[in-house]
Amino acid sequence: MKTEKALFASGCFWGVQYHFDKHDGVIRTTVGYTGGTVEHPTYEQVSTGTTGHREAIEMEFNPSVTTYENLAKLFFETHNFSQIGGQGPDIGEQYTSAIYYYTLEQKEVAERLIMKLEEDGHSVTTVVLPAQTFYAAEEYHQEYYNKKGGVPYCHVYIQRF
Repeated sequence: MKTEKALFASGCFWGVQYHFDKHDGVIRTTVGYTGGTVEHPTYEQVSTGTTGHREAIEMEFNPSVTTYENLAKLFFETHNFSQIGGQGPDIGEQYTSAIYYYTLEQKEVAERLIMKLEEDGHSVTTVVLPAQTFYAAEEYHQEYYNKKGGVPYCHVYIQRF
C-alpha cells in the first residue's frame, strides 16, 4: 500500500490527534514538535515558547482512501485559524496555526484552501512552511484523549467547506 505523510500544527496537539484519528484513511498519527531550533526538544522546553517549535501532528495516510486536501480541510475545520498568538486558552507561538508541506502539491492545496477561506470572509493566520524535522512528543502525550477519556476543549469541528 502506498502511503503519504502530512504535518499540521493547530494548537494543543491532543485535540488535533483526536479528530485526525477518526478520519478514514489516516493510518497513523503521532503528536510532537516541529519548526524549532532545539534538537529532540522536550515538552517542558517547547512549552516555554523559546525553542521556536510548534506542537504538531504528523500523520501517515492512504491516498486511495482520503486525499491531502480532505486532511487540510479537516485541519481548518477543527481549530480557530484566525486566532493570533495561540489557540483558545493556550497562548504562545508553540500553539499557533501552521501547515508544513512535504511536496509542492501539498503547498498548493494549502494555499488554495486559505484563498478560499479568505474569499469567504475569514481572516486566516495560518502560515504555510516547508516540512521541518519532526520530533515525537513524550509517550504520555500520545493518544491522550483515548487514554484519559473526554473530548478536546480547543478543537471543535465546524464545517467550513
